[in-house]
Amino acid sequence: MKKSVIIIIAIVAVLGIWAFTKGSGFYNTSIELRENATAQWGNVESSYQRRADLIPNIVNTAKGYAEFEQETLTKVIEARSKATSITIDPTNITPEKMAQFQKVQENMTGALSRLLAVFERYPDLKANENFKELINELERTENRINVERNRFNEIAKPYNKHLQVFPNNFFNSFIGNFEQMAYFEAKEGSEDAPDVDFDFGK
Repeated sequence: MKKSVIIIIAIVAVLGIWAFTKGSGFYNTSIELRENATAQWGNVESSYQRRADLIPNIVNTAKGYAEFEQETLTKVIEARSKATSITIDPTNITPEKMAQFQKVQENMTGALSRLLAVFERYPDLKANENFKELINELERTENRINVERNRFNEIAKPYNKHLQVFPNNFFNSFIGNFEQMAYFEAKEGSEDAPDVDFDFGK
């Protein structure tokens, strides 16, 4: 009887040590991977903010041309306002929140695409050196947004996988502190960045 009790106690002790060791490792690794993804999300937001910061300068340059279509400018300003009003807690990037964030950013991209198409009708504006530099900077920013989005997906993937595999999913069901992060998904049939490749030599 005593021997069986000792065996049971030993088994419980071994399981306890195993659970503590594995659980601690799971928690610490989860924190590290989540911090990596969170830091990269900051880069994504910074790129989108850079685009938002460029828009007022582009709009103000266009306003200097009295005949420029005011309706187009208004739509860009409205899209920018909506895009900058949506923020996401980087530790809780759910599919619903990501979809909302992507929608307003896609609307911003669409408004910019229409604005840039309208610019083609104004050769004097296209010849404006300040305008040229703004558009070049916008193009660089759009490329940076695409790069940072892809990097976020790459960094979030090992974090999500870490939470799903056994026994990590078992530990997380008890701890409950970690949620998977949603990925950026490219809109089917569209480019991530508007076409800003103007031929200023014309």
